[in-house]
Amino acid sequence: MSTQTTRILVFSHRPEVRETIITAVGRRPAPDLGRVEYVEAGKIADVLYEMDNGGVDLAILDGEAQPTGGMGLSRQLKNEITDCPPIVVAVRRRDDRWLATWSQADAVLVHPLDPLAAAETVAEVLRSTALPVVRG
Repeated sequence: MSTQTTRILVFSHRPEVRETIITAVGRRPAPDLGRVEYVEAGKIADVLYEMDNGGVDLAILDGEAQPTGGMGLSRQLKNEITDCPPIVVAVRRRDDRWLATWSQADAVLVHPLDPLAAAETVAEVLRSTALPVVRG
């Protein structure tokens, strides 16, 4: 069991969507992962600020956000940030999953969010990108 805190950025222009994502993923998505600290972003400028300053372990972006959706933002971040943290995009329609391939997202969540599936997806992405522990 990890005691390290994971910092997750959640972006949507709608506070209720951010709340839904945070509630679905939870404070500890899996027993083998540490607790989660959420940073909420309601504007693109907030996302860019947080991502540029580092310290974000994973970002969950609302694919339906306005005026710029999470899919376009995901693609921009993946192409502009060296060693970009993993990104999960939340979409409204299952048929929009193909756009996640274009957006270069590491995973996709589909609304309505199933808490078990959301937590499992986030946990899998965090595990797949975890750096090995260096012991001195």
